[in-house]
Amino acid sequence: FYRVDPYGFERPEDFDYASYEAFFSRYLVVLTRRAIKWSKLLKGNNNIQKSLKVKRYIRKGIPNEHRALIWMIVSGAQTNMEQNPGYYHRLLEGEKNDKLVEAIKTDMNRTFPDNVKFRKTADPCLQHTLYNVLVAYGHHNKAVGYCQGMNFIAGYLILITKNEEESFWLLDALIGRILPDYYSPAMLGLKTDQEVLGELVKMKVPAVAELMERHGVMWTLVVSRWFICLFIDILPVETVLRIWDCLFYEGSKIIFRVALTLIKQHQAFILEATNFPDICDKFKQITKGTFVTECHSFMQKIFTDPGSLSMATINKLRETCREKLLSQG
Repeated sequence: FYRVDPYGFERPEDFDYASYEAFFSRYLVVLTRRAIKWSKLLKGNNNIQKSLKVKRYIRKGIPNEHRALIWMIVSGAQTNMEQNPGYYHRLLEGEKNDKLVEAIKTDMNRTFPDNVKFRKTADPCLQHTLYNVLVAYGHHNKAVGYCQGMNFIAGYLILITKNEEESFWLLDALIGRILPDYYSPAMLGLKTDQEVLGELVKMKVPAVAELMERHGVMWTLVVSRWFICLFIDILPVETVLRIWDCLFYEGSKIIFRVALTLIKQHQAFILEATNFPDICDKFKQITKGTFVTECHSFMQKIFTDPGSLSMATINKLRETCREKLLSQG
């Protein structure tokens, strides 16, 4: 087994090869079965309409060879790309904002230092692609520009699509439509959603909410990176990609499902915490281990464990949380 995974990430020193191999040999059977079903669904034409069947297929995972295509179609990125031919390249050829370019350059070496494909020595070196996507995006969406976290998301998109322009349009789908206002300078959407998670935990895992309150731990301390990086570097790659499959199709409520499942599943463990640092440490630990590595069973759990979670509920909570935040402003 290699020190480097199929996506170019080096495995950590303490990587548990034995349990990973056991998981992967089982998962491979699932992947093979899914690949056959997807091939039948696509039947050589790259056109799929949203339907309950497609939703079910996506929840069970998109095979890697179809992932970029399906993400592009279901997120609306494909349509946007087709309606704006040449737009991406014009952005790269246009006038540049020096401050933006500087900020992006600074983050280049900090993006996936543990991924061999993003090293300066790699050929092709994905840093160039990443730089282009982020610079183009910063000029396309001036209200957002560039902020930390976007580099990791764009990096993952590049690893999966292996295509610069597609990565740009998928980034646009995420930041412009799927995630409400996570990356604007005030990050109001992000702050709101962390509060929304807090409210959902109160409803669904009240003992944990009570513990957080008692020790004065703000949700943003333990979950902000879950939201900003969409679980990159928090959960294993394969699991992150399965989460993203659903995120592109079903939208931002998937993030709440994942967060609630992690918290609910480890409720007893979290409740052992007796102080502030202890709680923070528990939240780091619940994102490791076999529960999150077994991505197939994990994904089944996110749709059952948290119970019903309607977009209406989330939108209502978003409204009240946003108003509260603005009045504190």
